Amino acid sequence: MANIPGCWIGGRSVDGSGDRYEIDDPATGAVVADVGLATAEDVDSALAHARSAFPAWSTATPAHRSTVLMELARLVAADVDGFVSEEVTQTGKSTRLATEFDVPGSIDNIEFFAGAARHLDGKAAAEYSGEHTSVIRRDAVGVVGSITPWNYPLQMAVWKAMLALAAGCSIVLKPSELTPLTTLRLARLATEAGVPDGVFNVVTGTGVDAGVALSSHGGVDLMTFTGSTPVGRRVMAQAAAHGTRVQLELGGKAPLVVFDDADLDAAIHGAVAGSLINGGQDCTAATRAIVAESLYDDFVAGVAELMGRVVMGDPTDPATDMGSLIPVAHRDRVAAMVDRARDAGARVVTGGRIPEGRGAFYPPTLIADVGEQDEIYRDEVFGPVLTVSKHHGDDDAIRRANDTEFGLAASAWTKDVYRAGRAAREIAAGCVWINDHIPIISEMPHGGFGASGFGKDMSSYSLDEYLTVKHVMTDITGVARKSWHRTVFASVDAAPQGDVR
Repeated sequence: MANIPGCWIGGRSVDGSGDRYEIDDPATGAVVADVGLATAEDVDSALAHARSAFPAWSTATPAHRSTVLMELARLVAADVDGFVSEEVTQTGKSTRLATEFDVPGSIDNIEFFAGAARHLDGKAAAEYSGEHTSVIRRDAVGVVGSITPWNYPLQMAVWKAMLALAAGCSIVLKPSELTPLTTLRLARLATEAGVPDGVFNVVTGTGVDAGVALSSHGGVDLMTFTGSTPVGRRVMAQAAAHGTRVQLELGGKAPLVVFDDADLDAAIHGAVAGSLINGGQDCTAATRAIVAESLYDDFVAGVAELMGRVVMGDPTDPATDMGSLIPVAHRDRVAAMVDRARDAGARVVTGGRIPEGRGAFYPPTLIADVGEQDEIYRDEVFGPVLTVSKHHGDDDAIRRANDTEFGLAASAWTKDVYRAGRAAREIAAGCVWINDHIPIISEMPHGGFGASGFGKDMSSYSLDEYLTVKHVMTDITGVARKSWHRTVFASVDAAPQGDVR
């Protein structure tokens, strides 16, 4: 078991001043590391370092920041095995997922923001008043506080930190105390790549201690959070006490709408992959299949058969499709929701029982004949659980898709271009996939509406969250008395009095 300092502050490893915390491998229950948790005192220290380092980093040339981030991407790529090993150990996800999705996607995102750092354009000069030239500046917002979740520790750290660094901000990032290992590794490599001391800081601690200290701190200029909707609302309230800007990426309850002309085989495979990605611990995962009545029975049978072929087990085994959930307490919460659905009359077609043995495992689970008011249909499960219900035509399908407080992601399955266009227009979600569900790319924005939060991660659109907009207006007449001065003191001749240059 490794004894690991839980903070990276001012460019060096620092042990948190709070209690020590044991990190478990959720697939085995074995203790793999012991970290010192951060307290409010450590958060204060990290923010002080971030504030001190901000001016120099924010005024560094975009080319310099871009070069540093490209070097970081190179260092992460050279350390893929280390990142994969830690990500699998702390989350229980399959090695295949970490190797083919998590780490490569993180590297790509770093490279994207290395390029984006050179395109923080304002607006060119324009003369709107006739007497002035206006320029729009976009400057780094300042010190960013960020809280990331345990489902994709490395990716979420990259999404938050690289965006901040590209924009010229400094950052204090709090990962989940369950999964801090790859975030600490990333911060160490960032310093090695040339990120100045104090620009990228990590504080590992609980939400109650380090999280609240960060989100309620007056020294944060932008607070970003990815996690559950209830916690996100508390973060927003805490930040609001200081007028701090906030960006939230919260929960989801993504509908997968299958119209009666859909390619059924494609929809079945998309539903299984889209609902089981990362053990369903993905806020964009397909959770509510809303299927045309004519295809319903065949869809249920096909999904059940395909789910039955998914290999769940040892995350380090190359043959494993799906590892464990994290932690055991969360697995038990998922199981309890499925049990309540069964008791309420829903039909558990496959899965739905905690397997014997160690670890936080829960099988792929399909629940049919679900009512629109059922808890399992309306609340986020965050596990490998897909519900199926019928729709009775296009209007009903879109109504059901939008009958949720969440609005992060959705998919529509149809061969009709007009039907696809209507679904894309009318389904209220930050991303609507057509005939697919789950792919994300660095160039496109990620973020939702309603209870799924606001603001964007990834893409050039996300930079707006991390930049201020400043209007600079410059007189171009060179005269002392402007024509508009008469509005203030009409008794004085405010006509232009000549060139004062």
